[in-house]
Amino acid sequence: MTRFLVRRLLNMIPLIIGITLISFLAMSLVPGDYLSNLKMNPKISPEVIHQLQAQFGLDQPLLVRYVKWLWGVLHLDFGYSLQYRVSVTSLIAARALNTVILAAASMAFAWMLAIPIGIIVAVRQNSIWDRVLSFLAFFGMSIPNFFLAFLMVYFAMWMGKDWLPPGGTFSVDYNSLDFANRVADRINHLILPVFVLGVAGMAGLMRLMRSQILEIKNSDFVRTARAKGLSERVVIYKHVLRNALNPFVTMAGYSLGDLLGGAALVEAVMNLQGLGLLLLNAVRALDIYLVMGSVLIGTVLLLVGNLLADMALVAVDPRVDFSSMASQ
Repeated sequence: MTRFLVRRLLNMIPLIIGITLISFLAMSLVPGDYLSNLKMNPKISPEVIHQLQAQFGLDQPLLVRYVKWLWGVLHLDFGYSLQYRVSVTSLIAARALNTVILAAASMAFAWMLAIPIGIIVAVRQNSIWDRVLSFLAFFGMSIPNFFLAFLMVYFAMWMGKDWLPPGGTFSVDYNSLDFANRVADRINHLILPVFVLGVAGMAGLMRLMRSQILEIKNSDFVRTARAKGLSERVVIYKHVLRNALNPFVTMAGYSLGDLLGGAALVEAVMNLQGLGLLLLNAVRALDIYLVMGSVLIGTVLLLVGNLLADMALVAVDPRVDFSSMASQ
């Protein structure tokens, strides 16, 4: 296991460098920068602009700026946000937890519904349940997250703000609440965004679970289990489901990346204070160091999610061991 973890962690280093370098180059190719808007303000003199460029290193060559930023990252210093006038590290620290909670809750919601629904539609293939739930799954996969978020905001406003909040991370009086009410308030504000993000993930995972069970339930070892007199319930849950979970677990790491990407638009629509909304605002303002910090955290979360998915695969399937995975 140690060899596997060391190898995977070492492989993350060139990936992170490559992704951040490409992102840095892409942001630098955009015409203008954050100070371009200030240059159009007649009250700000060119001398002040030059001072700000020197202060934030915007007058230095591109690769020099990237190397300095990367060196700061090694010391947990992600640079300075030009837009918010605070360190990027403090901004990300304040927003990252909200996005992680949202993504984790959405994934848990999708899993809890996708597994049992996938089993039902596979066991009752071509039944009315299979047709109805498969239709709903295709509908959930086709509807865009941001459009569903708009519908949920409209639904919450139609029902009344006292029933479900249409947006926001917490209530206005959040700081005056005790611990129990703070938790309840956070959960209340998570219901709609978790539903929005979980629907698409649940639909795709349900289709994957259905196809896996249909493929495995007619395998030779399953027919052998039935020949031994085992009940269909035992065959499905003990033999079929355990083997069907392998690609399901592998997809979890990639699903985390999809959730983080989809969370950006959902956070923008529902005004959730997370990394997605922070990144969108930073891109619009050409706040390059805030963009780079958000991209870096998103990349790390995706790579860590894939690593945890591989470790979970070993726990689910005893035929897979760390030695074989480390040698790949």
